[in-house]
Amino acid sequence: MVSLQEQFLKAGLVNKNKAKRVSHEKTNQKKADRQAGIASVDEARVAALAAQQKSAERTRELNAQRVAAANEKAIMAQITQMVQQSRQPKGRGDIAYNFTYGTKVERMYVSAEIREQLIAGRLVIVRLGEATELVPSIVADKIAERDPSLIVRVNKTSTKVDEDDPYAAYKIPDDLMW
Repeated sequence: MVSLQEQFLKAGLVNKNKAKRVSHEKTNQKKADRQAGIASVDEARVAALAAQQKSAERTRELNAQRVAAANEKAIMAQITQMVQQSRQPKGRGDIAYNFTYGTKVERMYVSAEIREQLIAGRLVIVRLGEATELVPSIVADKIAERDPSLIVRVNKTSTKVDEDDPYAAYKIPDDLMW
């Protein structure tokens, strides 16, 4: 491969003395730059470093996504384990208990004792996928810390009566079903 300098010499555009002088000046300039501490900028090296940094950033993002997915999976495993260990039986299932989940009204058949515990707030309904389970309120609080969307909170009955309520004199029966 013939250098550009040799091609200019063959073409007659430059003479030998001028080529030597340019070469000598170029060498002296490099020497002076090295002594002054100025490093020559290698564009290919800069581009390679930029590509390496971009690759490292992409790798960090992918690792963060993997870690987040693993944490989410671990949390779901913890919740599933808590529900399986502390789920309560629904009883014989002779009374329909209605509750809202999302925008739908769902129905679960429970015994009278379990219904009273649900109304009192001692038991809470938890939805794992399609399964509906009953767990104690203490366990439900721990589950709610991890993922509150799985808990179906049953409103606790309040015995406090508003002073301005025009229907305060009318009692609502406890056995009212909707």
